[in-house]
Amino acid sequence: MKTFAKLALGTAFGLALFAGSASAQNVKIGLVAKSLGNGFFEAANKGAQEAAKELGGVEVIYTGPTSTTAEGQIEVINALIAQRVDAIAISANDPDAVVPALKRAAQRGIKVISWDSAVGKDGRIVHLNPSSNELIGNMCLKLAASHLPDGKGDFAILSATSTSTNQNTWIAEMKKQLPKYPGLNLVTTVYGDDLADKSYREAQGLLKSHPNVKVIVAPTTVGVLAASQVVKDAGKIGQVYVTGLGLPSEMAGAVHSGATKEFAIWNPIDLGYTATQIAYRLVKKETEGKPGSEINVGRMGKIKIGDNGEAAMADPFVYNKSNVDEFAKIF
Repeated sequence: MKTFAKLALGTAFGLALFAGSASAQNVKIGLVAKSLGNGFFEAANKGAQEAAKELGGVEVIYTGPTSTTAEGQIEVINALIAQRVDAIAISANDPDAVVPALKRAAQRGIKVISWDSAVGKDGRIVHLNPSSNELIGNMCLKLAASHLPDGKGDFAILSATSTSTNQNTWIAEMKKQLPKYPGLNLVTTVYGDDLADKSYREAQGLLKSHPNVKVIVAPTTVGVLAASQVVKDAGKIGQVYVTGLGLPSEMAGAVHSGATKEFAIWNPIDLGYTATQIAYRLVKKETEGKPGSEINVGRMGKIKIGDNGEAAMADPFVYNKSNVDEFAKIF
């Protein structure tokens, strides 16, 4: 009997150790980019890794498809489910197509948020906007006007995919706020699918089909860089300008060449950091992410969840010759 009691006690002690070990395992967060190899998302991953180190006991799995498709992201989501991650934070290529896969993740207890580019409300708990859509739309128009004499002339938009949630929202805001800039005339919107080669071809096509266009606005880091290169290659610096949302490390050359006077972007490092903080606090049940509630996001302070389950991180920041080199060393 004593031997049996010792065995039982040993077994119980072993199970307790196992349970303690299991509870001490890292919180696994899948950070899903629109596509791999994109500088914006690489910078966001740096912020996510920073948050993981700061929080402790967190493993960020940075992943994404090789091309900007919903199908590719669905495969990535399924893989993360199989890895039994605790949370998924995704920048969506399509607002609706990924929802069923994310619902499957939620049914398995995985906390799901979107950031940068939203998914439908049924597919996530919280969406983190890098800024407010109104401010981003206005900033793009303000930048376009600043590149034109007296703020007057034709401009075109070079976007990412035609289904990209954030791009379409910002373009809608631009159109809504156009009356505030009576000198601006929007002639067309084209889509480069966030692919460098296609964005380059679309920008080339713009210059040929709309010779009166004086500014190309690209609210996408891939598009703004590609369009800047087109203007340079076409020898049209000083005749056509490019602006929009870009990374300082990629746009410094365009600014110094004169193809771009100014551009804007929030800090993607901060965006990845904040998304990771939100995901972690949902996993730890420090918040439920309900509308009206506030979430502590470390060095970024607190963010408030709006009625639509969305939150805004910060205002866009403008980069030009005076500061682009300083920030290009960071991201």
